[in-house]
Amino acid sequence: MRLTDLPASLRRFVTEVTTWVETERDESELLPRVGESMRMLVAKDDWLDPAFAKPHPQYYQQYLLYADPDDRFSVVSFVWGPGQHTPIHDHTVWGVIGMLRGAELAQNYEIAADGTPIPLSEEIELLPGDVEFVSPTIGDVHRVRNALDDRASISIHTYGANIGKVKRHVFAPQGGAPKEFVSGYANVDR
Repeated sequence: MRLTDLPASLRRFVTEVTTWVETERDESELLPRVGESMRMLVAKDDWLDPAFAKPHPQYYQQYLLYADPDDRFSVVSFVWGPGQHTPIHDHTVWGVIGMLRGAELAQNYEIAADGTPIPLSEEIELLPGDVEFVSPTIGDVHRVRNALDDRASISIHTYGANIGKVKRHVFAPQGGAPKEFVSGYANVDR
C-alpha cells in the first residue's frame, strides 16, 4: 500500500515512524518514540479499513497495512477471533504493539538452555490504548491470545523489518529445538 492511500491517522503514524527510524539509531531512544506514536494511533478506533479487521473462524489473521519500501519497518493489524492464540514465538527484531479493539493477554518467556520456554511473570492484559514492546534486547519471546470469548480483538503491530519476510522461531512448550517459520500476511500473496 502506498503512503498516499493510507487513512490520515495511519499515514501520520507511518510518517513519524519513518522519521524515527531515519534519525534514531539507538533502540532505547527509538522504541519510546515509536511507542508514543503508537499510543496516538490506537487512541481512536475510527481509521482501520474493515477489510483489515476481519477475523477467520479458525486462525488469527495478520494483515499488512504498510511496509517501508526499504523493509526498515512494517505495520500490521492482528485480528484474533474468540479463543485464538499464537504459539510461543520470537520476532528477532524490535516491535511495538498497540491495542486497538477488544483485549489480549500476552505471556512473556525466556528460553532455557534445553529449549524449554519458562514463563517470566503473569500474563499481561492489553486493553484499548495500551502499548507493549518486544525486542531481542528487552525480551522477544511471548505467546498472545484473545482475552475475549465472545468477539474479535484487534491490535496494531509495528516491527523493525518487514515481519512477513523475517525468519523467526516457534518454541514447543516441552522444549527442544525451535522451529523456524516466516509468517507472511493474510492479504498479500507470497
